[in-house]
Amino acid sequence: MIVHVVSHPEVQVDPAVPVPQWGLSRAGHQRLQRLLEVPWAQQASFVASSAERKALQTAQAVAGVSGCTVHVDAELGENDRSATGFLPPQEFEALADAFFAEPERSVRGWETAADAQRRIVRAVDRVLDRARPVAGVPEDGSVVIVTHGGVGTLLQCALRGVAIDRRFDQPGQGSWYAFDASTRRVAHGWRRL
Repeated sequence: MIVHVVSHPEVQVDPAVPVPQWGLSRAGHQRLQRLLEVPWAQQASFVASSAERKALQTAQAVAGVSGCTVHVDAELGENDRSATGFLPPQEFEALADAFFAEPERSVRGWETAADAQRRIVRAVDRVLDRARPVAGVPEDGSVVIVTHGGVGTLLQCALRGVAIDRRFDQPGQGSWYAFDASTRRVAHGWRRL
C-alpha cells in the first residue's frame, strides 16, 4: 500500500482567527486543483485528515474525486503553537528554526518537536491500521493523509530513521511525498503540487 502524505495548500492568514480555523486562500484553492488532477488522488482508497480546517478542505476535495469518506484524526494536526498564536512571518520562521534545531525543548511554549513526532507517528500507524481493511490487499491500496508541513516533516524524519532536521522540510505549502506502508521506505522527499 502506498501512502501519500500531503500538506494543505496555501491559507488565508487572518491574525484575528485561531490558526486551526484558517481556510485555504485563492492560491491554495488553485494548488488544490492540481492535486485533484493527480491519478493517485483520484484513485485513493482511503483518505485521512487533520481536524484543522485547511487540511479538512483539502481532504474533502480528494475524497470527492476518489469517492472516499474522510477519516479525521486530531493527532494528525500541526505542532501545537497555541502558546504564541499568530506570529509575523519573520518571527515565526525563527521559532520554527529553533523548534527543529532543539527537538526536546519547548520553544516559547510550543509542543516540542520530539513530542509532535511521536504523536504524528502514532496517528499514522492508527490511520494505516484503519485503512488496511478498507483498501483490501496492501499492494492495491492507496492512502492519502492530509496534514501539515511541520509534522509531515517530523514524520518523514522518523520514516527515514534520521534525526529531526529542518532540511527535510517542505518547499512550500501544498507539497507531498510518498512511502510504502509495509516497509516504511520513503520513495522521495517533498514535491510541490
